[in-house]
Amino acid sequence: MKKTIGTIMVAAAVVLLTATFSFAEYAMAGVGSFPYFQLGCLIVGGLIIISLKNKYERMYTSETVGAFALYTVLIALFTNPVIDTIKNMVG
Repeated sequence: MKKTIGTIMVAAAVVLLTATFSFAEYAMAGVGSFPYFQLGCLIVGGLIIISLKNKYERMYTSETVGAFALYTVLIALFTNPVIDTIKNMVG
């Protein structure tokens, strides 16, 4: 039961982080330049992390949520709207 609850918590965190990423990118870029490829990579990465959490019961829930949060930040840094925003802030 503990394993199932941990997996459900990780799945909820993955869904919330993916939704936050989607909302932030849509708010910054709009429909015209939405990063669909990065969103797909984020979804596939989330599914892999959830399956790893389900397979290995010694993985802590906080580790998997933290790993996915860092992965989300990494994916977000390499989208065009974020790069354009950083260029505007610097130059």
